[in-house]
Amino acid sequence: MSISRREPFEALTPLRDAMNRLFEDSFVSSLPGDWFGRSIQVDIRETDKMYVIEAAMPGFKPEDITITVSGDLVTLSGAKKEEKSSKEGAYVRRERSAGEITRTFRLPEPFNPDKVTATYEHGILTLELPKAEHAKAKKIPVTTSGDEARALPTSSARVSAEANNAAKS
Repeated sequence: MSISRREPFEALTPLRDAMNRLFEDSFVSSLPGDWFGRSIQVDIRETDKMYVIEAAMPGFKPEDITITVSGDLVTLSGAKKEEKSSKEGAYVRRERSAGEITRTFRLPEPFNPDKVTATYEHGILTLELPKAEHAKAKKIPVTTSGDEARALPTSSARVSAEANNAAKS
């Protein structure tokens, strides 16, 4: 017989996850869908050159998905039409929903909207958002101006120049 360690707070994990999702998303995002458990779940990764967003959007057709990008904002939207069924009987439980769902993300840095690519496979929407050129780190060389170096007077020359200027006034 093996001894297994008991986690006393394991039963609270779903509640903690729900609270994390509630506070992780801003209250500006699509509240109606989020409050009823209809939210687009995403993973966002950052590499040196781009951001990669993987969004779970099962049951959507590619033509029903809309992606809008601007500055550092990405908005994902999807619309499912309610299927008319000719099946007999009443539903005892119905969890598949129809309607629209939207979610907006603000990325830490701007990206190049002209080079964004999107693929949809097996219910996962993958966006690749290349970082904007100005968002990438750039090393700036420090130089001195030859004119400024010659124009620096010594302290005695500076004092006499100031005295001459004061005498002329």
